[in-house]
Amino acid sequence: MKIFSYNVNGIRAAERKGLSEWLAEAGADVLLIQETKAQPEQIDTAVYESLGYQCYWHSAEKKGYSGVGILSKIAPNHVEIGCGIDYIDQEGRIIRADYGDLSIMSVYVPSGSSGDARQELKMKFLSDFQSYIADLLKERPKLIIGGDFNICHTEIDIHNPKSNKDTSGFLPEERQWVSDFLEVGLIDSFRHFYPDQVDQYSWWSYRANARGNNKGWRIDYNMASEALKNDLQDAAIWPEAKHSDHCPVSVVLKG
Repeated sequence: MKIFSYNVNGIRAAERKGLSEWLAEAGADVLLIQETKAQPEQIDTAVYESLGYQCYWHSAEKKGYSGVGILSKIAPNHVEIGCGIDYIDQEGRIIRADYGDLSIMSVYVPSGSSGDARQELKMKFLSDFQSYIADLLKERPKLIIGGDFNICHTEIDIHNPKSNKDTSGFLPEERQWVSDFLEVGLIDSFRHFYPDQVDQYSWWSYRANARGNNKGWRIDYNMASEALKNDLQDAAIWPEAKHSDHCPVSVVLKG
């Protein structure tokens, strides 16, 4: 099973840049989407359905903001919209599909870059999300969490760690949260296969030709639960896909 996660920074804008054409070539069994910036009725699902995907969405109450989705060629036996925490669900940040004993979640962690209030909310989200996942793993031990976490974990995940040490997305408390989150029983699938690989990023600022110069951040992850460790086959980052300021990241499960 080939699972991709992609912050599309507006699914309608990404589609105008050829998202579905890329998807037709990518071979994804499941595509986890973040930042749809659309209500379900605003998304042309027919183009994805024509490629064999079933479409599931969880949009923010605020129009043109946030939102997550799952496109799946495999019919899930259950789709969980949201997580039951009001302030998170109001912003459309979590959706999960269950396939027998396997669960696959799309998550969009808030950014804290716009100011102190949003940074405070981001840290609250991280705490609540960690507790939610710890409980969920007891019920659904085979879990993939793909999405935009808006955090670089280590210095090799960011192009200039020294100048960004006080920047939201690379703050010490955020980086520590990722370490603690992994301790809940999760694996950063890309680092599982490529522990020391540098210059591998999933987001670039639109400023100063950051993408052309590969001055990026690795903030998009596919986290796999420890119960899936022996099923992990490969992981990758796909910077050649340019429908967004992010690029897709993938993980492959055996069988």
